[in-house]
Amino acid sequence: MRHTLPIAPQFYVTAPQPCPYLDGRMERKLFTALQGDNAEKLNNSLSQQGFRRSQNVLYRPSCADCSACLSARIDVSAFSPRKSQRRANKRNTDLVRRATSPWASEEQYELFRTYLDSRHADGGMADMDVFEFAAMIEETPIRSRVIEYTKEDSRTLIGVSLTDVLSDGLSMVYSFYAPDMPQRSLGTYMILDHIRIAQDANLPYVYLGYWVPGSQKMGYKSKFAGLEVYMGGKWQKMSDPQNFEPNTHPLSTDPIAEQVANISLPDTRSTR
Repeated sequence: MRHTLPIAPQFYVTAPQPCPYLDGRMERKLFTALQGDNAEKLNNSLSQQGFRRSQNVLYRPSCADCSACLSARIDVSAFSPRKSQRRANKRNTDLVRRATSPWASEEQYELFRTYLDSRHADGGMADMDVFEFAAMIEETPIRSRVIEYTKEDSRTLIGVSLTDVLSDGLSMVYSFYAPDMPQRSLGTYMILDHIRIAQDANLPYVYLGYWVPGSQKMGYKSKFAGLEVYMGGKWQKMSDPQNFEPNTHPLSTDPIAEQVANISLPDTRSTR
């Protein structure tokens, strides 16, 4: 018997686990598989509705009594750098960018381990081995790139971003960099460089993942002009991050069935 994939994506919910951003709260995710001939269309459509990709899965926070996590993106046409961001650009003029197919290397993994051990030693990815790292980089059913940043003089790798190319922008799936060079502000610089790439490619947005008001880990995202957040089923411009507070009201999240019913799916009918 021949088995085929379901016509419409099937959505599921993860079991609750401790939230990595807000103390004392539990997180839960709504997710679906990213596979088949229409993976590209599905990724484009759901990314525009606040979903993120992890390997061959698309997910969005769906906590039972909290909606603090907000998907964030930069409108590149509305972006202008701050003084500190212009300084970050100047400090990194000696870096060379190289965009490659999504293949993992030992050099990438060594940098990844150094980054995790320094910045996220107690995080969910802390125990990731080289094979899991390779899967994170290489298991992608859509158009993805690994963007590497090396020092021009020594060719030392000091920054990496796994980046998806969407129909309306670039999605920075995961980034890591040398943690012992704080003067370079490498995290900020890589976002600035992605804005340049998007501008050169006439792509309107750079997707940054989730921003959580009140979370110091996510605070850097609110410093970029042109930032938009996905709230109430639509993208909204962020004028002042101080106007946003984490929504932890027990009725802030719609029931799962209602969330799924409100997801817009791409038209996958054949045009032939």
